[in-house]
Amino acid sequence: MICVDLSDVGLAQPDKVLFSHVDVTISKGDRVAVVGVNGSGKTTLLRIMTGALTPDSGDVRFGRGARIVSLEQDPVLPEGLVRDVLGDGWEVQAAATTLGVLPLFDRRTDQLSGGQAKRVALAKVLADDQQGAFDMVVLDEPTNHLDLEAIEWLESRLVAMSAALVLVTHDRHALDRLTTAVGPSRVVELDNGQSYIHQAAAGSSAYATYLDARAERIEREAAEESTRKILARKELAWLRRGAPARSTKPKARLRSAAEIISGGPAAAGVRGNDLELGAGTSRLGNQVVELIGVTQRFDAHTVFENIDLLIEPGARLAVVGPNGSGKTTLLDIVAGRAAPVAGEVKRGQTVVVGYADQHSSALDPDAIVRKVVAGPYREPDHEDKALLEKFWFDSTAQYAPTRMLSGGERRRLQLVMVLATKPNLLILDEPTNDLDLDTLRSLESFLDDWPGALVTSSHDRAFLDRVADHVLAIDEDGTMHRVPGGVSGWLTERSTGRTGKPVGSAKKVSASKAGPATADSSSRPGKPKAARTGPSPSTLGRQLRAAEQAMVKAQKRVDSLTERLTGLTDSSELQEVGQDLATAQSELDEHELLWLELAEQTH
Repeated sequence: MICVDLSDVGLAQPDKVLFSHVDVTISKGDRVAVVGVNGSGKTTLLRIMTGALTPDSGDVRFGRGARIVSLEQDPVLPEGLVRDVLGDGWEVQAAATTLGVLPLFDRRTDQLSGGQAKRVALAKVLADDQQGAFDMVVLDEPTNHLDLEAIEWLESRLVAMSAALVLVTHDRHALDRLTTAVGPSRVVELDNGQSYIHQAAAGSSAYATYLDARAERIEREAAEESTRKILARKELAWLRRGAPARSTKPKARLRSAAEIISGGPAAAGVRGNDLELGAGTSRLGNQVVELIGVTQRFDAHTVFENIDLLIEPGARLAVVGPNGSGKTTLLDIVAGRAAPVAGEVKRGQTVVVGYADQHSSALDPDAIVRKVVAGPYREPDHEDKALLEKFWFDSTAQYAPTRMLSGGERRRLQLVMVLATKPNLLILDEPTNDLDLDTLRSLESFLDDWPGALVTSSHDRAFLDRVADHVLAIDEDGTMHRVPGGVSGWLTERSTGRTGKPVGSAKKVSASKAGPATADSSSRPGKPKAARTGPSPSTLGRQLRAAEQAMVKAQKRVDSLTERLTGLTDSSELQEVGQDLATAQSELDEHELLWLELAEQTH
């Protein structure tokens, strides 16, 4: 059964084309993911697929009797109690229990936070679909505001869905799993006003197919750009050495050629440069933050109790736990935003905190982007302009009010505001919400080299696996423990009902670049201190990242020399470049061997 057919669909904003020539047919049972950078039109395309928006061009045809439902980024619920909106039945109970909606049943919908409303709306969609109410389900960032357990359950639920599934998500685990299907599976990529359809063979991942195709396109465009610059240099040389009669050649043409040579006006099919996040870091001393016997409670509810936590320079700490377990509360205490009801918080004198919280939507909708970065006490200057450009905010976006930004662009703006303060302790609370995949990868790459300390909470498994050297879990009973095996280890703990040994007042959790997060019980009187048999997990993590970066650099050197070798005819040059290539390949082999050895030690 065909649910919707898009033929040559396009839509533009006043300042740019969002997408054009989109051709896709979605039938019941299909799996379709829409990807693209923030502001490329992903949410807009979803709205066209559901009939909520009419495109500027092309045709949209819906199957006769096709039943389509959508979950928007910011859903609007009907007025009334949550229980009345959701209805009855075991399907409702199952979805509401896993998504953490049951405690909200007696609350009015107009009293819910954005995250609570999203979970209620998702529970409603899933419960209704379980009853066979829909032929196509369209989900816009469904994993936002869910904890890791709920995301695992959601993936399993969506895999078993008989309806067509169309989704936008930044969760790369979910993208890979949900686009690996027995039936048709596709990724619709929106990029610089163009659209690309990536279809996978049955049983293989359409997300992996998209990544391969995109990498090939980037390489091809880079080669075409190199050729274009060579031709432009030749034309510029011709223009400059021309006869006196041509000395009045229009200067605009000279400028055009010069711009091409310097990487000017030609639009790349993908973002032409990586996101540059480096904005400087203040010097950090030996002490960062230490929590001693910290307890936090609200009214009669104890969030966590008697927690000791040591965060040292270079820490890479991820905090995990179910929704409501106190992850944000702990981050607020570490950042100095909140004070515990008991215990002591010691903070180094040189600590400069940069905190990106979950509430990028709290930005003044009428505030101009460039003035938001500059702050209320001065006018924006060239440094603000340069910083915004590094974060992919062009001149048009810099003068736009924040209400014109997509959710991902608001999130990116928040990162600009945080890094502009040059922090040395970076605290990120759900930083991956609404970010596009390009920005996520660049943020991860930036954090690889971040010289300060990092504390983060996120539901993005790929992000946590990449940036965190060790993981701390907050349990429902208010205890905290180190998690062997990282995020995957914690999920296994939860599924089997086993948890690690809690950290109490006699044990200190240490997050350090020099050592693992451990229960410091070996220092008790009468007990010999255990000898360390190898590098700590955090040290191994840094060594792995360094080895990976060295491999990438060495591979680029090998590729460059190989390309140069293919264009040579002179025998002496062939010999010289061949020797350089042999040396570069040997260095690459050494880096790969080191990486493999380090990777083996992490298991």
